[in-house]
Amino acid sequence: MTVRLEADTVGMLLTDVSRLLRSAFDRRINAANLGVTPGEARALIQVAVNQRIKQADIAIRMGIEPMTLSTYLDRLEALGFVERIPDPSDRRAKNVVATPAADGVLLDIRTHVRALMDEVTAGHDAAELEILRCSLKVMRDNLHDLDRNPAPSAAPGATPAGEADPANAVQPADRTRP
Repeated sequence: MTVRLEADTVGMLLTDVSRLLRSAFDRRINAANLGVTPGEARALIQVAVNQRIKQADIAIRMGIEPMTLSTYLDRLEALGFVERIPDPSDRRAKNVVATPAADGVLLDIRTHVRALMDEVTAGHDAAELEILRCSLKVMRDNLHDLDRNPAPSAAPGATPAGEADPANAVQPADRTRP
């Protein structure tokens, strides 16, 4: 017997949307001829959002290898868009900051991202988008918590045999946040 999994679970949908959004972003940035690659644009966005961020943290946020990021930053630095400065708390680490020279390309990137997101979110009103934004923030926070506190090997609410215990089941309505 072959196990069939559902295609439209939240996890599958998030995975598909993430992949498709990245692909659409890459096409937009390539077509815009901004003088940066899509990878460089993503790195520059991370620097602009998180001023004075460590190189290692940028790589983690982007889900790429540190050497790949280093290549992006070398090019962005050569263009005058970023500067690497010593981290005052760790002399081995470098923090990255955006320079005023990056303002023009960042504004162009923002324009393209906003246009893309307008197309991606077409059909949703402002209230729906706010609910989605808040839900995604909660999911992101939950994932950060999982990274900091890995769950034990058995899932919560599961019996030793791996069968769900209905008495411990958490319903979606029970997972509210203040």
